[in-house]
Amino acid sequence: MTQERPSPAAVSPDPATPTAAVTVPVRRFPAPAPRHRRTLYVLAVLALLAQMAFAMVTTAVRQTPTIDEPVYVGAATVYLREHSLRFNPEHPPLGKLVVAGGLAFAHPRLDPAFEGDQTELGRSVLYESGNDPWRLMLAARLPMIALTLLFGLVVLAFARDLTGPAGGLLALGLYAFSPDVIAHGSLATLDVPAAGFLLTSVWALWRARERPRLHLPLAGAALGAALATRMSALPAVPVLLLLAALSVRHADGRGAERPATARSLRRAAVAACGFGLVAVAVVWAAYLAVDPRLRWTAPDTLPDLHGLRALAVDALPLPRAYRDGMAVQFGFEDSTFEGFLFGRHYSGALWYYLPAAVLVKTPLGMLALWLAGTAVLLAVPRLRPAAPYLLVPAAVLTAAAMTGSRDFGVRYVVFLPMSGAVAAACVTALRRRWADVAAAALVAFVAVSSLRTFPYYLQYSNEAFGGTSKTHLRLHDSNVDWGQDLGRLADRLREKHPGERVWLVYKGSGVPAHYGIHAADPREVPEDQVHGLLVVSDSAVAKAEGRLAELIAGSEPIDEVGHSITIYRRD
Repeated sequence: MTQERPSPAAVSPDPATPTAAVTVPVRRFPAPAPRHRRTLYVLAVLALLAQMAFAMVTTAVRQTPTIDEPVYVGAATVYLREHSLRFNPEHPPLGKLVVAGGLAFAHPRLDPAFEGDQTELGRSVLYESGNDPWRLMLAARLPMIALTLLFGLVVLAFARDLTGPAGGLLALGLYAFSPDVIAHGSLATLDVPAAGFLLTSVWALWRARERPRLHLPLAGAALGAALATRMSALPAVPVLLLLAALSVRHADGRGAERPATARSLRRAAVAACGFGLVAVAVVWAAYLAVDPRLRWTAPDTLPDLHGLRALAVDALPLPRAYRDGMAVQFGFEDSTFEGFLFGRHYSGALWYYLPAAVLVKTPLGMLALWLAGTAVLLAVPRLRPAAPYLLVPAAVLTAAAMTGSRDFGVRYVVFLPMSGAVAAACVTALRRRWADVAAAALVAFVAVSSLRTFPYYLQYSNEAFGGTSKTHLRLHDSNVDWGQDLGRLADRLREKHPGERVWLVYKGSGVPAHYGIHAADPREVPEDQVHGLLVVSDSAVAKAEGRLAELIAGSEPIDEVGHSITIYRRD
């Protein structure tokens, strides 16, 4: 009888007997357990948001009011105390309601007998009503900082949906180190909230491709929040309505490979209308939250509109106060403002101003990742459906901003660092080690560039244009000098120039005397009487003409404050 031999696979090799037939793979670097990876990921997210929070809070604490902030703080105080919409009608109330949420904890006092315009209102609330302007401004800014951090989670989630965890972390890294987002996210202004709500709406529309009943109403609410914060979101409405219809059609399973039917098109159209109605309802709710009776009297200075503008204002199903605010904005667009770009002082607006300003004020590594991510987004088939969601709204909003009459700063396109961060995450879809290494290196470059400008984020420019200290040579206004350094100027004069005669040309809404700066305007006296320190905001330097230009030419620059104010000595 023959005895069967066991198969070689069933035999355990003798450890003492060397054999070439059996190999045991060895993992030199074992992968961490999934829970471990998740913990590390969460810690990385928290670290990025924590550094961003630190940067924004530190900036908020040290900066005096920028030009626009007192107006919003004053209007928000009136919302709290009088429930009146009469101030700052050119901007809808939601962003100022967020500011009011912070002010409620500071209990601001308001003179009930106040009479004046919105600029005078802001000055009265901050400096003439017995309030502490430092405490009041911090209370107004903190809700905006919290909102900016929440939008970081939207950036993270949107990028994760498209590319996975690595892409989400890359996108959050770019967002968290963006000097523009940090600068304007730390202020009680409306640019970042409006852009963040728009991005949230686009993300919800993308998710509505799978679950439209859940995400389409959320997308409509986010669009309504953007419209109720800033009217610059209006050009995106037609695009987002089309994307809503596109998402519903995709959810019905009727892609390009299946012909559209009348029923599917009707369903998509109805869903888009519902999406729009939710947005309209949110705008109405914002106005009703201020004044449930919607008491409104149109200002006497309301411009007369004709043609398509008048038709658009009258046709919108929005509160009268909103539509009158649109008329005010159209009036601004008919005005002529002064600009400054690359050393040129001009009147009117340049169509290429915003692209040029973005090129100056965006970190070089971020620009590279935006371009690479967009290329991958368009080239990789599984990512290509997201291109209309990420690129078209950003392109439309940028084009609308480029045709505006006010060349005041990149804050008008602050949605670019947000949507650009999500697009940049697409580079992780290449699944190539060299691509991962290059992307990580570029994010690190962005982080270093951002950290080097701390705490002067508003004044940032990238290394190709000389860095933050050179921004004032190329740009002005909210790109570099928005009145934020009046407190720093007071400290500098007290520490380095005590007792000296000071002449001041300040561009901002702060009151110099409140901070201990006792100065006169050098343009109001004969030139031969101007001796001592001549202090000029860099935006005023950039646009100096006539008398001020002569005073500067005859003075010697001896100091600078915050890269936004220059101190000259004039003997």
